[in-house]
Amino acid sequence: MKIALIAHDKKKNEIIELAKKYKDVLTNHDLCATGTTGTLIMGETGLKIQRMKSGPLGGDQQIGAMLANGELDLIIFLRDPLTAQPHEPDVSALLRLCDVQAIPLATNKTSAVIMLEALKNKAI
Repeated sequence: MKIALIAHDKKKNEIIELAKKYKDVLTNHDLCATGTTGTLIMGETGLKIQRMKSGPLGGDQQIGAMLANGELDLIIFLRDPLTAQPHEPDVSALLRLCDVQAIPLATNKTSAVIMLEALKNKAI
């Protein structure tokens, strides 16, 4: 499975903790991430991650292009709903593409845990 990992600044610690907790699951999949998120996760876990640009610099759009081309199977995007994002149109487009392509999308820690547990138990 090809999994994209994305996190807004205030959610980076959460995605790192998830990656550490589910490293044994994630290591069996092809991973990509936006720039800073990918760098931080790789530094903490040693996981191999294809890094895109930072979200505000086009990384969300790069992942959106992969999504539109059928290259992604699951996205974990820990969003910060309480902070305005300068690239909100890109974020909205990515979320819309997930719906159009029927790609599972976790936007908070709880939904990410459910998806990672399903992967762990080979339910998806």
